[in-house]
Amino acid sequence: MARPVVLSNSRLHVGINLYAEVHDFYYPYVGQENHAASKNMRHRIGVYVDGFVSWLDNGKWQFTYGYHENTLVGSIKAINESIGIALEFDDCVDAEQDVFIRNIHIINSWDNDREVKLFMHQVFDIGDSAGNGDTIQYLPQSQAILTYRGKRAFVIGGNHTSGKPFDQHSVGLFGIEGHEGTFADAEDGILANNSVEHGRVDSTIGFTFTITAHSSARAYYWIVVGTEVRDAIDRHDAIQNQNSALNRLLATSRWWHGWAAPAIHFSKKLDIEFQESFIQSILLIKSHIDHSGSVIASTDTTMLHQSRDAYAYCWPRDGAYAVWPLIRIGYKDEPLKFFEFCRRSLHPKGYLAHKYQSDGSVGASWHGYIHDDGVEAPPIQEDETAIVLFIFAQFYDIHKDNKLLREFLLRDFYDSLVKPTADFLSSYIDDTTGLPKPSYDLWEERFSTSTYTTSVVYAALLAAAALAEIASDDESAVRWRASADDILSNAQKHLYNQEKGIFYKSVKSKKGQIVKDNTVDSSAVFGAFMFGLYSFNSPEIQSGVEVMKNTLKMPQAEVLGLARYENDQYCRVSGDITGNPWFITALWLAQYYIEINRHDEAVDIIRWTKGHMMATGVLPEQINPYTGQYISVAPLTWSQAEYASALLDLASEGETGS
Repeated sequence: MARPVVLSNSRLHVGINLYAEVHDFYYPYVGQENHAASKNMRHRIGVYVDGFVSWLDNGKWQFTYGYHENTLVGSIKAINESIGIALEFDDCVDAEQDVFIRNIHIINSWDNDREVKLFMHQVFDIGDSAGNGDTIQYLPQSQAILTYRGKRAFVIGGNHTSGKPFDQHSVGLFGIEGHEGTFADAEDGILANNSVEHGRVDSTIGFTFTITAHSSARAYYWIVVGTEVRDAIDRHDAIQNQNSALNRLLATSRWWHGWAAPAIHFSKKLDIEFQESFIQSILLIKSHIDHSGSVIASTDTTMLHQSRDAYAYCWPRDGAYAVWPLIRIGYKDEPLKFFEFCRRSLHPKGYLAHKYQSDGSVGASWHGYIHDDGVEAPPIQEDETAIVLFIFAQFYDIHKDNKLLREFLLRDFYDSLVKPTADFLSSYIDDTTGLPKPSYDLWEERFSTSTYTTSVVYAALLAAAALAEIASDDESAVRWRASADDILSNAQKHLYNQEKGIFYKSVKSKKGQIVKDNTVDSSAVFGAFMFGLYSFNSPEIQSGVEVMKNTLKMPQAEVLGLARYENDQYCRVSGDITGNPWFITALWLAQYYIEINRHDEAVDIIRWTKGHMMATGVLPEQINPYTGQYISVAPLTWSQAEYASALLDLASEGETGS
């Protein structure tokens, strides 16, 4: 289940599912401590009318999703024609306070006056702790529900537009000792109004309205979060007493309009067809950036229902690709915080780990220290270190006219990020191939020296050498450039199969012999042309692209996505295809077409990608080519970033549509 709406302020991050329910609730980091990750943790919404309750996930509601223009303020409409009720939600995470706010418009479309009750359910797995030891209380003076454990507190409140608070509540046990949850208490339209429980707990609050024919009512609902109970209650009281939920929502909308200004300004260079989706992609990237500087791959936890883990980590590679379009349109704070995060996370030997949590701790990994043939090596993807260094150099270079920023970047990052990473890359060389030593490839699967990793390491060392010259570190400049030259020479010797006209996926030395992998891999082609192993118009790139397209394309001509590589098994839906189509790989091809002035073909791919976006701009990782169904997570930050980057390339070439 995708998350069509995600909301964030870089500390509190909320994911709304296809039923307009809260289904991910991260605090105090984006991507870390999801207090609603379990399949059954979603916050149910029900409407009681004419003697029964209709829950929004019962299959009888139709939904549309959107964002208010140029903001991360959600706009969702749910309609149930069988009961003549519609709900309209305006949702936000407060830009300045850690509060999730919903403005809920309840519409009676029938010809008679009716009593309508709105039930809002909430359940938390505080700190991913399986809910044991949580406390839940009704606070009569604050007219709120408090759930807490340790340094995490959640205060639920709400009121009618008149300022009157919710008129019913129930707190109780959830999923243990035979208790289904307090939402079941709403089935008869009357909540128990009990006041306390502990263990594995949940709550439901209710609002009662008399709505005349073809009229409506409105409720405001919020969840305040904090690390101290008293602070969270105080912030709730301020919202409740001042009736300020709407004001906070409006202030947040203004904040997002201000933040999005560079993206809005740039979008005017694009064909009108792509302007909104470009801004949406930039906003979705921002939603996945934590205050620590980490960039989360995806906060959609749906895959936890089938897999051991989800994507709520910072892969340095994904983060670098995500901040690149932000850099290109003028954002500074987010890239700087990301590079600071990488600098803090750097291993003493100069490399970055497989992935990280938002607090900087090393993330879960299936990569070990012992590899094929007993080889001992750090469990890393070397390209992640290289791409961070490369993008940092681009960030420095793009601000040629900003002397103060460039001086700051050299002073604060040269010795602590550039030098250690470049020293590592230049020394981590295989004696047999003269290429980077084996590490895991960007797809996280094979321990070898991939063409993609080699390409990024080569480009990163050249970029580092240029920075060394500016920093008057001539010795390092010479050494890093010499290492890059050696890599280029050996890459052109070992990584291209002249007979088949393809780039090897990877090579590996075994007992003095070089073993080559002929698997057609989109990343090998992308790496080779994007990072300069070969020129765009070289015969090798031209042949590699054609073989890649013919091998990795889908059987349906209208599906323009490409598989990652030949015989990719990850989530593959059918043996009739070589792998599922990914948006990242399709957009790589679009970027290549732009470079060689085949703009119409690039636009076709970009348009196809846009056609698979949700109305909110959300892109998944991959799709089923037969049904278009989303596979894996949505949104995927990297997909959003490649879409934005392709449009940036298109605009820079002066061609924005056909």
